[in-house]
Parts: sequence; structure tokens; C-alpha cells
Amino acid sequence: MKTAVRVACSIGVALMLGTMVSCGGGGGGSTPAGVQAQMCSPNNPYRADATAATTIGSLSTEKTWLRDYIDRAYLWYNEVPSVNPASATYSDESDVFGSLDAYFNGLLTPVRTASNKLKDQFSFIYPTAAWDALINSGSTVGYGIEWHFDSATPPRNIRVAYVHPGSDAEAKGIVRGDTLVLADNVSADDNTQQGVSTLNAALFPASASSHTFRFSRTGAAAFDRTMVAGAVNLQPVQSRVLSVSGQNVGYILFNDHVLTAEPKLITAFQAMQNANVTDLVLDLRYNGGGYLFIASEVAYMIAGGGPTATAVFETTQFSNKRSNENDSTPFISTACIADANFNCTSGAPLPTLNLNRVYVLTSSSTCSASEAIVNGLRGVNIDVRLIGSTTCGKPYGFFGRDNCGITYFPIEFQGVNNKGFGDYADGFIPAGTGTAGNNVPGCAARDDLDHALGDPTEGQLASALSYRASGNTACLPLMASPRESPLAARPSPALAQAFVPKPAVLTNRNARMPAR
Repeated sequence: MKTAVRVACSIGVALMLGTMVSCGGGGGGSTPAGVQAQMCSPNNPYRADATAATTIGSLSTEKTWLRDYIDRAYLWYNEVPSVNPASATYSDESDVFGSLDAYFNGLLTPVRTASNKLKDQFSFIYPTAAWDALINSGSTVGYGIEWHFDSATPPRNIRVAYVHPGSDAEAKGIVRGDTLVLADNVSADDNTQQGVSTLNAALFPASASSHTFRFSRTGAAAFDRTMVAGAVNLQPVQSRVLSVSGQNVGYILFNDHVLTAEPKLITAFQAMQNANVTDLVLDLRYNGGGYLFIASEVAYMIAGGGPTATAVFETTQFSNKRSNENDSTPFISTACIADANFNCTSGAPLPTLNLNRVYVLTSSSTCSASEAIVNGLRGVNIDVRLIGSTTCGKPYGFFGRDNCGITYFPIEFQGVNNKGFGDYADGFIPAGTGTAGNNVPGCAARDDLDHALGDPTEGQLASALSYRASGNTACLPLMASPRESPLAARPSPALAQAFVPKPAVLTNRNARMPAR
């Protein structure tokens, strides 16, 4: 399965092996008509979770469906390599999911961007039922820890970036900045195949399980904690109002565009409106994306109705086979609060800050729907200032389609803003050396794991506040930390691309709109 990188060893990259599915649940949204589906291998372990009736078929019939779907739906259908579906790599009936995943990845475009990264790093497949649990209920399997890696290979410097409130990790006293020493008695820098497998199983559990960790913490002795992986309810929004030189500056941490984020975002923006904030720092450094309509609401709450009244937040552009499906998402001005059937239950006006400038904290984990906030606001001439490092570069999205209990997410469209711009496959670069389109005013700054998120002395937030105080001209010097990877010695703006790995399902742009 093609997902965010976990730990890697010297002979290759280990990929996340989680179990989840479809950007909007059960294959909803706009998908090409006429695709035959639901003829399933009896060995498919997810067949019972299919969103429609199934009949007995074979792995071959599932591959036939998949190739047909790629030809109809994939944005780069004309760049699909020639592969033999009968190859043994794709034909193991004892591992239906693995065979389909390998075949799916074999069909993706091999074309690379100007910076030599694969154009399509994002398409993936996922078991349908687990995806619905994540994107709609905000629930995932784990301990409540977001891990920060300097590198997938040693020295990895694996630290705790974020602890979800109410999680087992919080109950066990784990805090942001703790450094992983051992996982199930394996060194965090073990580079053997067995060691890497043990680390992946402990750091990214696919099911309920117990694992023991040793952490170090500045000023304290190393300590061991046993944590039990289970259902974790994501807490994607935190906020506070900062008093800065007699003015109120808002800070909103926004980590995931899941349905459960929407009411929390509305509450946060209402608090900012009540406090009459003069500026906003929007922290998207760990936000991989999700529902596009939530991104549109966030952009509207920042800018207000003036600049957005007759503008488009994002236009989705499909391949030439599907140009009749090109559609636009407006700047959404009313709340949704979707029910279990993805129908809106509220039409209340959203609070607005009516700001003409916003400071956005970014990293290589800022992806897809999060980048759409940046691009959408720039499309209506809101002055967006980026503080951090280059974003992931995903102007693409998908809807997802279920077949036999597995949902397929080939990239289906590219998003462009009100000015028609969407060419940022190499990411938005804070005050960097990109093109006119993806080079954004701001400052290079590193994630400061030695301070709490929302603390005015935390590196990226402090840089944003300093940049604001200087009249948007001067940045704080880059932090130098002995605990960072040697790559961090690169000069600004080419910061080392440390990352917080997330499942591919949480690094997406889902254009499915709820019924309003």
C-alpha cells in the first residue's frame, strides 16, 4: 500500500501498513459511470465490507475492474505504464490485498516533477470500513502520538511531535519533545530488516496491541512506558488568543480535515472574532488534508465575505475524458455539521475575521487540502505569509471508489484557485527560490519540539510573531539544535525536510461535498 513513509532500512523503504479507505466514505462523490464492479475473489478478506452486493469472482476479475477504473478515472490515464496483470507479483490469491495494491501501484504514472520527485506520490488503496471510521468519525488506531522523524534512515531522531488529548499516551505522561530510545527493546536507529519491522509494528500498530517504549527527556532520566494501541479519537483543533504588544493575535492549531474538526474550528474562529484579533497564525504544520469543503470554510472564516463574495475557492479539473465533470467549490459561508449520511444539519452563518493577511505555519507534512487553504486565499489576494518549510506539493485530489470492500484512490483531478493557479507539485516555498506561483513571502523556520505548540516561544510561532512585529521584513535566525539531523545544517530556505508521517488517507484533498 502506498502511504506515508515509516522507518526505512538501508536496502529500501518500509511503508505504512495500516488498514483504512475512501475519501468521503464508501465510494461516494463523482466517479465515472459504467464501471463494472463487485465481482470478488472469495479470498478477499474485505469482501463483506463492500458497499454494494457482491458475487463470487476471482482476483483476476478484481484486477480487470481496477484497470478499467484507472482508464476511466485517473488524471494521468495516458501515462499508465504497460504492465502484465498476470504477473506473479499481482496474482497471489493468498494475499489479495497485497496483489491488488502492487498492481495498482504498477499502473501509476512514472513521470517526475522539476525537482525529480514522482508526480504521483499520492494515489493509494485502503480497506473501505476503516477509512470511513477515520475520515468521518475522526477515529484511528494508535496511542495518540504523532511521531516526528528527521529522517527515515539513521540517525532518525524520532521524537514526539503531538499528543492527542484524552489518549493513552497522554495518560502515560508522554509529552511533545520526548525522544524515542527503544521500541520493544529495539533501538530507534536499528537498521536491520528485523529491527525495522519491529519498529514499524510498534510505532504504527495496525490493530489493538501492547508495546513498550523507552523515552529520553531533557533534564530527566530515561523512562519506560507500556502503551496499548486502540481507537484514538483525533483532536484536530486547539486555539488560544495571545496578547502581543497590546493587541490580540489568534493562534489556531489545525491538524486534520476530518468531519469532527468542523464544529471545533467554528468554535475557535468564533472565539477569535469575539476577541477582535488583529492577526491570525494558522498552524498547519501537521495537517495532511481531508475534506475540501472544510478547507473552504476555514478560508472564508479568515477572509470574510468581501473578497470571497463572487470568487471560487477551488475549481477541480479532470482529465480530458472527464472535462464535463469540472466543477467549482465556492467559499462556503455557512456551517454544515454533517450527519452519518453526509447531509448537513446546520446552515448557521460562519464567524469571520475579515483579515487581509494571515500567517501560516508549514512543513513538508502540510499537504493537499491544507495547501488548498493557502492557494485559495492567494486566489482572492489575501496576503498569505508562510513560516516554516516547503509544503508537500499536492494540488491533486480524488473521490475514491469501493470495489469488494477495498476503496481505490487514484488521483482524479487537479485543483486551481480563483486565478487559475494550481501548479505547485513541488510545494509552496516560504521566501524560497521557487517559481512566481509557488514562492510565497515569509520565513524559513524549523519545528521546535522543545516547546509546546501554541507557546509564543516555540520556534515557528515565535518566528511568525517576530516577522509580524518587524512589518513582515525580518525573520528570526534559524534555530541550531544538536539533536537535529546533519541535513538540518543546510542553509535557508532549503531546510531539512523532517516529517510527521500520516496515513495516505490523511494526506488528501477530498472534493466530496455534503448535501446542503
